[in-house]
Order: sequence, then structure tokens, then C-alpha cells
Amino acid sequence: MIGIIGALDIEILGIKGLMTDIEEKTVSKITFYKGKINGKDCVLAQCGVGKVNSAMCAQTMILLYRPSQIINTGVAGAVDNRLHIGDIVVSETVVQHDNRNVLDEGQESFMDFPRGLIQFSDELITEIHADKVLTQTLLEECQKDLPNVNVYYGVIASGDQFISGKTARLDIGTTFHALCCEMEGASIGQVCYRNNVPFAVVRAISDTIDDNDYMDFEKFKYMAADEMLKVLKAFFD
Repeated sequence: MIGIIGALDIEILGIKGLMTDIEEKTVSKITFYKGKINGKDCVLAQCGVGKVNSAMCAQTMILLYRPSQIINTGVAGAVDNRLHIGDIVVSETVVQHDNRNVLDEGQESFMDFPRGLIQFSDELITEIHADKVLTQTLLEECQKDLPNVNVYYGVIASGDQFISGKTARLDIGTTFHALCCEMEGASIGQVCYRNNVPFAVVRAISDTIDDNDYMDFEKFKYMAADEMLKVLKAFFD
């Protein structure tokens, strides 16, 4: 069974429309839709925005449905000036850009607490690697079924912040060598990593380095969500 998680209604409604034999179950006010796409078992959920919501959703999905893999899909903002609206990014790794040690305003310590550090009880890491087989499949489907769309493979950064400033976006891109930022992928990756569930994050760019305020996001998020639907449909086909 393949798990699919999106944060916004526009990120899951099209996918739900592809499903048959749907069974619903609500846990912690998150509704899970179990069914089939093109004859393949899947479970879909809208987690809500942010790392806590997405982590809660991913852990619950794993405990309830035991998916063989989880895909986080949706829209993202570019933190690399090469990316344009509608481009696709597939995760090589995910990081949490808002994990940082701030000494004072404008001052940051990198000595004892490297930026992006995730502190487990038994290990410290900064990057979580997505599953190579799953990401390769998604890359191939993007390149085959979206021939006029630029597809990138690299770092996706997550944080509980809507990053609209150009300087702030470039900082994330430079620090982590990231391509885009959003608010859920790395926390889903963290849950999958600790549960030994293969995962991948695939995002369509809804706003660029220069077109990056909330109104730009609102304008282009529907187009980006349509691109994501094409990718997922091709994946299940």
C-alpha cells in the first residue's frame, strides 16, 4: 500500500478524485482515505500545514495502514534562482531549516548546534535521505509525462515558517544547498526514517525567488497542484 500525504485541500482533492473503493477513517481529526488508484492499494490524507501536523499524520498513517512507502506531495517556494513556477523538485534529501541556535537577534552559533540538526535520543543528524528507488521512479515519470517541465533532484528544506523574503530564501538555499522550501516534507521524512518506511517528497514550484509573497503563492498554487496531480497519476499508471 502506498501512502500519500498533502497539506492543503488543493493538494489532495485531485488525487482523491482518482481513487475508487474509498473507505474513510478519522483519527486525531485527520481523515484517512483508503482505496485504490488504477487497481493499486493506497491511503491518502490531508495533514494540515506545518511540521507537527504532518508528523502526526505520517505516524498515524504508518501505525494504522502499514504503507510500504509514503509520498509527500504538494507545492513549494523556490530558494534557488534557477527554478521557475511550475518546475518540479524531487527530494534527494530533506532538512529542517528552522532548527537553529539563535544567540541574539542577528547572531547565531554554529559550534555546538549546527543549523538543521535533529536531536534524537540515540543519534544526531541534519539530512534525511529519501528512498532512491522511489525517487528514481518519480523522476522518470516526471520526465516522461511532463516533457515541457523542468525537473530537479536535490535538497528540500522544511520549516514552520512561510518564507517570503528574497534574502531569507537565498540564505536557506545557500546554507543547505536546497532547491525549495515548504512546511511538511522533512518532518514526514523524519517519521518515515525512524519507522524504516521508504519516502519521497515531490513538489511543484508555486512561487519563485522574485515572485515570493503570499499573493503570488495564492495565485499560482492551483497551477502547481495540477502539475503534482499529473505526476501522481503517471506514477500510479
